[in-house]
Amino acid sequence: MTLLPGSTIGMLGGGQLGRMFTVAARTLGYRVIVLEPDPHSPAGQLADDHITAAYDNKAALAMFGEACDVVTTEFENIPASTLEFLAQYCPVRPSATAVQMAQDRIVEKEFVRSCGLLPAPFAAIRKLEDIAAADGSLHYPAILKTARFGYDGKGQATVKSAAEAEAAFAKLGGVDCVLEQRVELEREISVILARSVSGEARCYPVAENEHRNGILHQTIVPARIDVQLAEAARAAATRMAERLGFIGVMAVEFFVTKQGELLVNEMAPRTHNSGHYTLDACLTSQFEQQVRMVCELPFGDTHLLSPVVMVNLLGDVWHGTQPDWLALLQSANTKLHLYGKREARPGRKMGHYCTLAENVGAATAEAERIFQQLQ
Repeated sequence: MTLLPGSTIGMLGGGQLGRMFTVAARTLGYRVIVLEPDPHSPAGQLADDHITAAYDNKAALAMFGEACDVVTTEFENIPASTLEFLAQYCPVRPSATAVQMAQDRIVEKEFVRSCGLLPAPFAAIRKLEDIAAADGSLHYPAILKTARFGYDGKGQATVKSAAEAEAAFAKLGGVDCVLEQRVELEREISVILARSVSGEARCYPVAENEHRNGILHQTIVPARIDVQLAEAARAAATRMAERLGFIGVMAVEFFVTKQGELLVNEMAPRTHNSGHYTLDACLTSQFEQQVRMVCELPFGDTHLLSPVVMVNLLGDVWHGTQPDWLALLQSANTKLHLYGKREARPGRKMGHYCTLAENVGAATAEAERIFQQLQ
């Protein structure tokens, strides 16, 4: 059933993705209720109502579910039991099954293979002996990553030998991990995809991503790849969404190897940092598109209106005080987005900006000039 403006959308999670979703939803005339433990959450600041509670608080979830016409989420580590509980009250999009698939790297990589796609070579490490057993199938250097709850470079270690992998496994607490072989990369790319209740899917232009210290630094759109590779990435993302029965907006990150091979890195069953460019360079942002998908509205246009570079602003740029925003705001073709977080810490995503230009080269040069001035 189509939910028109005036309906109430529930958002599980109160971070910056939830904040930008809330702006899009309220602009369209929807009410938004955020459920998030942090009383000062970025999304909660702008929502119609903010329920401050843990994600497993049954009384709060019941109140939340009864007040909402549909529920969605902004991050993948919401317990599946929470999503299943809320489904008693209203539609939950994406479903617990789809979200759960992205919560465990081992499960996710096996799912990628089941779709006929290639992840980077990996081995599941559930006990110390699994590292030695993987020695014949994987080459070092490799990256040991916790199977659950790792993001932005957290919960992982680069290892150059089996001995280093064993030491890292112990340091990570002996929890389930994946040992992923490092590949020679040409570049990293990602696809933001929207999929409707009826099963129709549409992709945004393929983005090219540069990471620093495991955290996304900038996104360049359109990606500097050939048409065939871009089409292969969109087709792969679409296949994964279809197999998941996904409803909403999701992201799939890929490695492009020096040999031109396309490997699936990971998926996110939500809007994504590498899709922030859509706020300024597309008619319909990824956040408005999420509103449209979960409320069963028609697709918004996904075409790129201008080449664009998105740059993340981490707490490192603050240096104990506000950055020199005038250096950025003097650039007429640059848009600043701040997330309303109270404390700037190194590595914490505080905001981003998008620089638009006639071509990627000009956008990249201007975006980098601004970043150097802010530093």
